[in-house]
Amino acid sequence: MHNLKEEAKQLLQQMIETPSLSREEDKTAQLLADYLAQKGVEVKRKQNNVWAVNKHFDQELPSILLNSHHDTVKPNNGYTKDPYKAIIENGKLYGLGSNDAGGCLVSLIAAFLYFYEKRLPYNLILAASAEEEISGKNGIAALLEDLPEIHLAIVGEPTLLDVAVAEKGLMVIDATVTGKAGHAARNEGVNALYEALPDLNTIKDYKFKRVSDYLGESKVSATIIQAGSQHNVVPDKCVYTLDVRVTDSYTLQEALDELKEVLKADLQPRSMRLNSSALPKGHKIWKVINEMHLKCYGSPTLSDQALIPHPSIKIGPGDSARSHTPDEFIHLEEIDQGIDRYIAILQHYFIRKS
Repeated sequence: MHNLKEEAKQLLQQMIETPSLSREEDKTAQLLADYLAQKGVEVKRKQNNVWAVNKHFDQELPSILLNSHHDTVKPNNGYTKDPYKAIIENGKLYGLGSNDAGGCLVSLIAAFLYFYEKRLPYNLILAASAEEEISGKNGIAALLEDLPEIHLAIVGEPTLLDVAVAEKGLMVIDATVTGKAGHAARNEGVNALYEALPDLNTIKDYKFKRVSDYLGESKVSATIIQAGSQHNVVPDKCVYTLDVRVTDSYTLQEALDELKEVLKADLQPRSMRLNSSALPKGHKIWKVINEMHLKCYGSPTLSDQALIPHPSIKIGPGDSARSHTPDEFIHLEEIDQGIDRYIAILQHYFIRKS
């Protein structure tokens, strides 16, 4: 176990020093594939997604997916340390992607290797996915079609090792209000800007009808507005953008339908991919969570969980508050704790009867 933990930290340092912006993860994909191959694992790769199954994989057994990502956002201008240099100071490992989500990924890899050669009542599938930071179509979404049915997904994201049992979804909507052009100096036309005002006032105070136990209220916000082309022409079209954060109380379609009932604009969602999620009541993992006295919460942030259409939990070492911040870091002891927590959850799951 000690060796796995030390190797995990060394692997994370190598990952930090191998740039892996979304859609440019080929080098970290190769790094991860090489490491797993050196451990005797048969590695598979689809674009920049790297995955593997346990040694005694059995098609007749249900499968547990261990998933985290190896892409990063771009480093921001606030860094005082080199974002691509793995620096250890006072028990902290600094570097871009250390917290989000490199620490989670190497911890999941260590847990996968711990169980790799054991005969288990479940299959284990390890997936190091690409394009998570942009919810890209060539990330976990592309890989899922190659995987067997997933009984449970454990998604590695920095949660302070608490368990996110629900996650908000996201829908971006382009709303169009139509008026009639006219000269601004005369009482002509129908000003689309003014026609949009009732919608904007409705949005400002709108509360969705249903409330989630873990995530509270869904929320809609107007974030962009565009109308008009010159000062003396009454605009005939006003387009505004809605950011809709949807709880597990709604599907994206249900949230869209509710907004259509109260807004006069034509509403066109850009995507219906990023769904909310919630762990089904009665799923076996609830018993493990309760027995281990793990703290549960609803997560306001998106992850690959939104693209995995199977029962899932989100848990991992590190703190979401550090993600995408200057001089990102993870405590080295958090990686040890993450490995221990993942192994303990799986051990409980294996021995717990349904």
